[in-house]
Amino acid sequence: MANVTACFTLAELAQRIGAELVGDPQHKISSLATLHSAVATDLSFIANATYKKHLANTQAGAVICAPDLAEFIPGNKLIVVNPYLGYAQLTPLFDTSLISQAGIHPSASIGSNCILGQNICIQANAVIGDDVILGDGVIVGAGTVVGANTTIGARTKLYANVSIYHGISIGTDCVFHSGCVIGADGFGYSPSSEGWVKIHQLGGVFIGNKVEIGANTTIDRGALDDTFIDDGVIIDNLVQIGHNVRLGKNTAIAAHTAIAGSTQIGDNCTIAGAVAIAGHLTLADKVHITGMSMVSSSISEAGSYSSGVPLSPTKEWRKNAARFRQLDNLANRLIKLARRVPDDE
Repeated sequence: MANVTACFTLAELAQRIGAELVGDPQHKISSLATLHSAVATDLSFIANATYKKHLANTQAGAVICAPDLAEFIPGNKLIVVNPYLGYAQLTPLFDTSLISQAGIHPSASIGSNCILGQNICIQANAVIGDDVILGDGVIVGAGTVVGANTTIGARTKLYANVSIYHGISIGTDCVFHSGCVIGADGFGYSPSSEGWVKIHQLGGVFIGNKVEIGANTTIDRGALDDTFIDDGVIIDNLVQIGHNVRLGKNTAIAAHTAIAGSTQIGDNCTIAGAVAIAGHLTLADKVHITGMSMVSSSISEAGSYSSGVPLSPTKEWRKNAARFRQLDNLANRLIKLARRVPDDE
């Protein structure tokens, strides 16, 4: 069942985000849109001065803006200090996602000794293992599997085809997008004369409250202790979290990042896309890693860190790559030269 089409007055929207309303308080808004595509029934926003050029021609019914841009908007406006946050706070009102009705589909399989909360939704072909606990309002999407001895807190939503292995603990108000895998074996093997000997992964995964996991992301179970994801963590699509990793509160990780086993990342960190973090490291609170970086040692102080080679024309890049291979030889020559030159008195 789809959501009913939303319709709000500007007065209602301004009150919801604590904005100063300049214009017609009774003007009706039924959706959100960009400055370029908006029509009179749409609400738009500007959070980046780069888009200032679109303000004069936008057909939006109103624009969320910061005080310093208000004078450039001829029509209705909602003035707030942080327009992007205001936009984010209003998006739930216009969400067109399907509403999941409470109930258990006849094709779903429910194991023994399960405890199911009130108003839960278990959709077609979902499989719930033995001794699973589902809190009130949990949604289990079509084809999703929840392994035995797993606990899922109230109002958590699992989209279609999510795989939750056995012995996983998940908090309240979490979101798991399609294809993510929680609790697969960590990459643990011991070499022997006859090949690799698998180390059975005996821990689990603990996930706190208000965590969101993107599509096709994997979080491995711990070897002995649990892999630990704290409250408020957000993880993008196609991220790999190794066994026994610990992610601090409100840390955000973008797509294609890989974190090797037993690394600890602090609170309020941001890890950009395609970052590789080696194992057994510790990153302090409020560390920010820019895209395509390779983190090979621990970071003890908050701040922004980068590595990698920025894009350049191929001809220039080849010259620099050749020079990079010569750095060790050049450094040794400089050291020898420095030894011949006496220090200044």
